[in-house]
Amino acid sequence: MFVLDWVPRTTTKDLDKELPGFEILMIKMKKIYVFLADGFETVEALAPIDVMRRAGLKVTTVSTMGRREVLSAQGVAVIADALLGDFSLADADALVLPGGSEGTENLSANAAVREEIERMNGEGKLLAAICAAPMVFGRMGLLKGHKATCYPGCETDLTGADYTAATVEKDGNFITACGPGVSFDFGFAIVEHFCAKDTVALLRSQMQFDR
Repeated sequence: MFVLDWVPRTTTKDLDKELPGFEILMIKMKKIYVFLADGFETVEALAPIDVMRRAGLKVTTVSTMGRREVLSAQGVAVIADALLGDFSLADADALVLPGGSEGTENLSANAAVREEIERMNGEGKLLAAICAAPMVFGRMGLLKGHKATCYPGCETDLTGADYTAATVEKDGNFITACGPGVSFDFGFAIVEHFCAKDTVALLRSQMQFDR
């Protein structure tokens, strides 16, 4: 069982030393909410969360199941930081949806989830989804006219989107990714949206990602 309610300190400290603007970034910390539903893909949630927290972004995991414990598609129990509906997401800078077939269907069927997505899209906030989860945006008609990617076979639900089959695609206020194998790249893309490219380069180096 994982409890996701902490922010690693070692990497952010190193970033503060090496990047002059990082201290300012930390003061104006961006708030990212990751929605978790039963059946989410473990790596598609935990890898981006790890990357975003290393970069100093404030990540809050939100259960959409009415209970804090959420079970991944691989049987990993995660204790979310909060429950959807128990607090306001008005301060959100981004919303992230992990994929997974069951997880995506649970998110898509949740009216409160769709309401938050609609509100954030109207405000131009970042909406990010990976694997099957871009279907949530697609079914709502939000990807019309946008380049987008997803797990192969799910593109039929990306209504009106320009499906590119890329590993990670960014267009406007949307970031989409194709599957579990690009979970770290997905996380780096979210970080790059808010931080300097130097931050991503340093993270990749510290994590030995490009060896």
